[in-house]
Amino acid sequence: MSTEPTADVIVVGAGPTGLLLAGDLAATGVRTVVLERRAEESNLTRAFAVHARTLELLDARALAEPLIATGTFRDGVRLFGRTRVELDRLDSRFAGVLITPQYELEALLEQRALAAGADIRRGARVTGLRQDTDGVDVDVAPAEEGGAPLTLRARYVVGADGVRSAVRTAIGMPFPGKAVLRSVMLADVRLDTHPDELPAFQGTPDGFALIVPFGDDWYRIIAWDRRTELPSDAPVDFDNLKDVVRSVFGKDFGLRDPRWTSRFHSDERQVPRYRDRRVLLAGDAAHVHSPAGGLGMNAGLQDAANLSWKLAAVLAGRAGDDLLDSYHDERHPVGAMVLRVSGTLVRTVLLSTPLARTVRGTAGRALRYAPFALRRAALTISGLGIHYPAPRGAHPLTGRRAPDLPLAETPDGGPVRLYEALRAGRFVRVLPRGASKPADDDGTVVVTRADASRTTLLVRPDGYVAEASSSVTGP
Repeated sequence: MSTEPTADVIVVGAGPTGLLLAGDLAATGVRTVVLERRAEESNLTRAFAVHARTLELLDARALAEPLIATGTFRDGVRLFGRTRVELDRLDSRFAGVLITPQYELEALLEQRALAAGADIRRGARVTGLRQDTDGVDVDVAPAEEGGAPLTLRARYVVGADGVRSAVRTAIGMPFPGKAVLRSVMLADVRLDTHPDELPAFQGTPDGFALIVPFGDDWYRIIAWDRRTELPSDAPVDFDNLKDVVRSVFGKDFGLRDPRWTSRFHSDERQVPRYRDRRVLLAGDAAHVHSPAGGLGMNAGLQDAANLSWKLAAVLAGRAGDDLLDSYHDERHPVGAMVLRVSGTLVRTVLLSTPLARTVRGTAGRALRYAPFALRRAALTISGLGIHYPAPRGAHPLTGRRAPDLPLAETPDGGPVRLYEALRAGRFVRVLPRGASKPADDDGTVVVTRADASRTTLLVRPDGYVAEASSSVTGP
């Protein structure tokens, strides 16, 4: 075994979670190596929905607008039947949901990570790891037959390598849970016609189908048939797929020319701890759930945004190692919430008895006349309602998402919005108009708000309020 030079952080997995994390770390000068078992980039995708909070985090990295250009923006999501959650009234620059293939996001995140200096190695399969008090040794199988195995060493390792995480397995971390849906069919197809509203989702007691546009005349079909549950490696019967679509929508829209088909099991699982000493887990390696609501990729990206600045601070000596414990403390409850929400949605869709479906219909109609409940659902699905625990006696804004506040213009043409200021990857102190700027330079970006509020905010690099002080509670 040969040992390569030490990295600060090894990120295992070059999906959206791993790539955002790697880009953040490399941008702060952290020596970052990304190990991806796939030898080539994939043009296939399971995730499409990018919600408002994730777009805000991408905006803080100057990636939101380029990503929006690749997809279609929708003002709401349909949960079941006529029950719809409107997202266009949310207090966000990105009030809605962006529909774009996962590979478009991965391409942008990879470009950013490479430009920042991250070392991305494909065809690198992790086979084991060992921790000690100073770092982690990671065993990597050779990319080519006959090549020599490697052992890489880093101060920390992050497993962002999906539901079958080699990192999670290597540290012996349990992944308790159960299968929710077995033998879900996936297919990329062309259509002769398409539903009036896209994405389109419908369900019956015997199954459901989801139709999502790629934007290039290809469509992703996700379908499940209660009557034909086959092993995950069984080929997809295209006629069966068309039957399921026809049974739930009343027509099959002329499904044809499948370029790719697959099956998967949809599980609900979550690790008990997101950290094991010098190894941390993020994204699907830490939590996995049904695709209902399009929450999975968003949760993983928000894991990465929460973790990256903390790792960078610890590695730079600006914070103690115990700061990394707050990653689990803040993100584990969010992962549990996502499991509950997506699980409730999929079980509601698949209610099979006439009585249960009648109750669901009645509840759905009532929900349309309950604005508070609909707003809460919108905040949950969009991610804008997520907040983190605050110390006892802290200002009410502490731990809350910071809105994209307008900033006073400066002679040097500085940022005019808070999330532009966050692009520096550092803490941002937002002062009221007329306040004196601090004399000491601790690396914090200092800006002045353009509105009349007297609230001072210290905003973390992930866009949440670390501290606040004011005589009023509004931001």
